[in-house]
Amino acid sequence: MNDDTPDSPRDSPRLSRRILLAAGGAGLTGAALSLAGSLAGRASAQGAAPPGPSVPADTGAIQGERVVFPNWRDSGDAPPPPPPAPMPPGERVGFAVVGLGRLSLEEILPAFGEAKMARPVALMSGSPDKARLVARQYGIPEEAVYAYDQWDRLKANPAVRAVYIVTPNGLHRDHVLAAAAAGKHVLCEKPMANSAAEARAMIEACAAAKVTLMIAYRCQYEPYNRAVTRITRSGEFGRVKMVEAFNGQTTALPEQWRLRKALAGGGALPDIGLYCLNGVRALLGEEPISVQAQIVTPENDPRFKEVEESVAFTLRFPSGVIATCGTSYGVHESRELRVHTANGGLALHNAFAYRGQSLTIAHREGPHVQRDEPVLPPKNQFALELDHMAACILQNRRPRTPGEEGLQDMILMEAIYEAARTGQAVAVGPLAGTGDDPDATRGPALEDP
Repeated sequence: MNDDTPDSPRDSPRLSRRILLAAGGAGLTGAALSLAGSLAGRASAQGAAPPGPSVPADTGAIQGERVVFPNWRDSGDAPPPPPPAPMPPGERVGFAVVGLGRLSLEEILPAFGEAKMARPVALMSGSPDKARLVARQYGIPEEAVYAYDQWDRLKANPAVRAVYIVTPNGLHRDHVLAAAAAGKHVLCEKPMANSAAEARAMIEACAAAKVTLMIAYRCQYEPYNRAVTRITRSGEFGRVKMVEAFNGQTTALPEQWRLRKALAGGGALPDIGLYCLNGVRALLGEEPISVQAQIVTPENDPRFKEVEESVAFTLRFPSGVIATCGTSYGVHESRELRVHTANGGLALHNAFAYRGQSLTIAHREGPHVQRDEPVLPPKNQFALELDHMAACILQNRRPRTPGEEGLQDMILMEAIYEAARTGQAVAVGPLAGTGDDPDATRGPALEDP
């Protein structure tokens, strides 16, 4: 892809290429990308962006299924992204949201408003009054509201092509098995389950039913996380030596389901520490060969009678990279990812948060150390993962984060707990049968949104 704007005297060519990689072309694809590139080239040469003969300056033109406009900005500003190109509502993949807790109501259902290929068409809940209220808020017919024991009714609803499982972790296996038996594709929240054995059963059930299974690792779809992965894997700043990842927050209510082992499987590790584990694996495209860990839980605290408060764990990778990770339910909110190489360093702030990411890149530029802060257009992570799942269903593709990705994390978390229990390093490795492919547990690489 060609750079649409010339570098300023202080911009290095390397940084310009990196920002373009991170920005992913601002969403232009195919004919629209070619058209925008030619128009931007004219703008660079003439200092302005005159409309082409078939692309009026302010009314735009149709290119395939997208309306495009010529770049109206001068060379000092980045060209704006094209207008959204959503599918007509009736052609989008219909989802049933299973579980109406905080995550569904605060993030997932609102995200459908920003999705371009997915729409909510049904709800499943154990709280009938709440479900009916939410259904009215989102224009879902009352007959498309189901109790947890009404999978047969949901199966008969042709508008539902996929279900999004957002119930407590300990219920994921049963709900995924029920969805597969109903012939519906499955998007399941992380962590995938309470054990590797449950995760394997979920993969087998979906394979037998010939339905797609995707795990909702939203950060793998978030633009800043993707940019850090691209830069890291490119080797632009040399080989990675060390990675640091931390995800922590406070928790208060002892009766919360996340503090009950039967429902949560564990404490901070499977809930928020998983982002560190999965994030490092996705970043490096490697699987660790050993893990070490420590767990600290305050005594006589009613919140942590069944699950842990804080975990520190170290992952050693075959390339020599050491990743130090930490997670806690007892600290002020902090979500950081740092990559260290001989020639540079990347710091992703709010790395695992729902929003608010920022990136700092430190590297040598001539005799000086330069700190760059590329700014990427914000995108809703939940909308991105919903649309990815919808695209996989429509195109019969394997998701970027399929069940195998979730299974490998379950295996590694069990090893982390074992390492903490014994005080010894535990040997681990790639998922059995995946070979040497660095992304064997993942589907095809993502296209730029």
